[in-house]
Amino acid sequence: MLDILNDLIWSKLLIVMLIGLGLYFTVASRFVQFRYFGSMFRIFGEAFKHQPGQLSSFQALMLSVAGRVGAGNIAGVSVAIMLGGPGAIFWMWVVALVGMATSYFECSLAQLYKRREPDGGYRGGPAFYIEHGLGQRWLGIVVSLLLLVTFGFGFNAVQSYTVASSLHDTFGVPTLISGVALMVVMGLIISGGIRRIARIADVLVPVMAFSYIAMAVFVLGSNAGQIPEAFGLILRSAFGLEPALAGGIGAAIIMGVKRGLFSNEAGLGSAPNVAAVAEVRHPVAQGIVQSLSVFIDTIVLCSCTALIILLSGVYQPGAPEVAGVVLTQTAMAAVVGEWGRVFVSVALLLFVFTTLIYNYYLGENALGFFTGKRWPVQLYRLLVIALVMWGSIQDLGTVFAFADVTMGLLAICNLIALALLFKIGLRLMRDYDSQREAGVESPVLDPRQFADLDLDPAVWPVKAGDQARVTGSAAVQH
Repeated sequence: MLDILNDLIWSKLLIVMLIGLGLYFTVASRFVQFRYFGSMFRIFGEAFKHQPGQLSSFQALMLSVAGRVGAGNIAGVSVAIMLGGPGAIFWMWVVALVGMATSYFECSLAQLYKRREPDGGYRGGPAFYIEHGLGQRWLGIVVSLLLLVTFGFGFNAVQSYTVASSLHDTFGVPTLISGVALMVVMGLIISGGIRRIARIADVLVPVMAFSYIAMAVFVLGSNAGQIPEAFGLILRSAFGLEPALAGGIGAAIIMGVKRGLFSNEAGLGSAPNVAAVAEVRHPVAQGIVQSLSVFIDTIVLCSCTALIILLSGVYQPGAPEVAGVVLTQTAMAAVVGEWGRVFVSVALLLFVFTTLIYNYYLGENALGFFTGKRWPVQLYRLLVIALVMWGSIQDLGTVFAFADVTMGLLAICNLIALALLFKIGLRLMRDYDSQREAGVESPVLDPRQFADLDLDPAVWPVKAGDQARVTGSAAVQH
């Protein structure tokens, strides 16, 4: 049944929706992800600013990267190459480049429609822009349930499986022991809330990402002469021009789209939940920053893993399949020695640590959309811990198939909502563009320009100083 559902969702629906809508968003927005690519780094200068008790734009970005960077970058890339050939990496790049536009719009809309919580924080995401933007609360509940199942249960099982198999391959630790340890860690930290998770991600994410990139640069530098051939192999395989590779162009596209979405989550509806928590002056600013996390995840980190595997010589077409993370570890060990296997295990452990907590938060955020009672949260925590244990002792096929089905259904619902709300997203983008063109370096949202929308006045109040800047820029533009 899982195979039938996966074939329907991934071989037909999502390939068209992800790439088709991503291309439409890109062209209709005049390539917004590339127009503001340089501004992403300038916005970082403002990203650290926030009121006490709130999350900064930078912290929200680090949380998103913490969630995106994990099993998908290490194990997911290996699985894509094994089942789809090296050409799957090219289609992962395509999904990421057009997905940057999709992520931009979904995170901007999440900011626009977010709500203020009684404790002063914010809450938002697909369920909120579906309810307040489309007026369809029932669909918001469906999306919340899919988000709960996908991240709280499915993706946490995938992450625990990946780290358990990695520790078993490197240190000989039984997967059952790893599962028990992960259960204990999850039980200790999930009560800390989003602010504690953000403080952890602030430190761990930059350290682990730059360490992994540094190792990849070392491997690439040691095999610089083979890099052009590795890229050539990826391109030939992507279009079925490499007869030695099994799978062909169809398998390359399907696996590239699957693993690309699993890795960067663009259009999936997960990142908007975190993007909405940040405090920013204009929703588009966070959309721009969040699109950068897609680039970091897939174009940078996934490419690092792919080149390590291809340059190592470990991957051989038609060879018996190896568990995803084990292939990456074996490739690293072949290039730098056995300590490389240990490095991958430690890096993965840090990646998975933050991702598990991030996934838990997304599930709890989804649960909070349709119930404010305490007992469902307690039950959810117990189920998450149980699924972490279950995932650590399952086989690769079962865990990934389960996550693929729920992820695909969630993506379909979210992409439909984004298509229906795209005009509002464009209107928001043009408001930001007009202020920038008028010379305003840090555009501000004037809620009176969006009075016809169901926005939370506690989130977007009119501030005298900001309004003067907006009015002045609008006059200049006029």
